[in-house]
Amino acid sequence: MSKTFTLNEAQTLLPVVEALLRKAQAAGTRVEEVENEMQQLSQRIFLSGGMHVDVAVAARRRAERDKAVQEANDTLKEIDSIGVQVKDLEQGLLDFPSVVDGKTVLLCWKLGEPAITHWHTEEEGYASRKPLDSRFGKSDRPN
Repeated sequence: MSKTFTLNEAQTLLPVVEALLRKAQAAGTRVEEVENEMQQLSQRIFLSGGMHVDVAVAARRRAERDKAVQEANDTLKEIDSIGVQVKDLEQGLLDFPSVVDGKTVLLCWKLGEPAITHWHTEEEGYASRKPLDSRFGKSDRPN
């Protein structure tokens, strides 16, 4: 079984995981920016029938893109190694596996929310999330 969290443990981890999520999002944004820049350059070259390109600048930008891709991947792996699932990087959706009534469920959090306040089953997704109830108030681990 993969790592599970009590609500208290997940809430305690939230600031750390949120910082990692923001770091991965920033790296993803850098990747998109450089890729858009490279696409625009390719389009200008194509439309003009060729042009002089500063190969050193292009190579540096490509290296920046590759570095950002690696940073995003490493950060996502770090979140995964903690046991938290990134469901949507762009929206900032995270799930913390938890056990309630002997069944694995997912404590659901979205970037911008002040705390974890919702959950859903493993089969359901964000659209089906439900408010936490009294079953989640226990801070001790199930036996």
